[in-house]
Amino acid sequence: MASTGRRARGSLEAEVMGVLWAGGEPLTATDVQREIGADLAYNTVQTILIRLHEKGLLHRRKAGRWHVYWPVEDAATAAAKRMRAALADPVDRQAVLQQFAASLNDDDAATLRRLLPP
Repeated sequence: MASTGRRARGSLEAEVMGVLWAGGEPLTATDVQREIGADLAYNTVQTILIRLHEKGLLHRRKAGRWHVYWPVEDAATAAAKRMRAALADPVDRQAVLQQFAASLNDDDAATLRRLLPP
């Protein structure tokens, strides 16, 4: 994935998490760098991995001379936590839910209806 300038704040962390979720196994910084793109410096990837570990989002263990990293939780659990955090914000919950519901396609809306308790 080639970069065209500076990334938005948090987007690199999101890219790294995406690579780790898709990886299905612990990955090194080199593995992650390879998946994101060669235009990104190894040290940048390593720094992001360390920060994500310090935030409690990644596990880490020594593997030879390197560390390997893997997510603490799966992508669906992490997304659900972000959604709950958005709803916990002191803004109008009903307005947030209304905007979210309005943005759903028909299939997603039907899935959500099936998942909601009667």
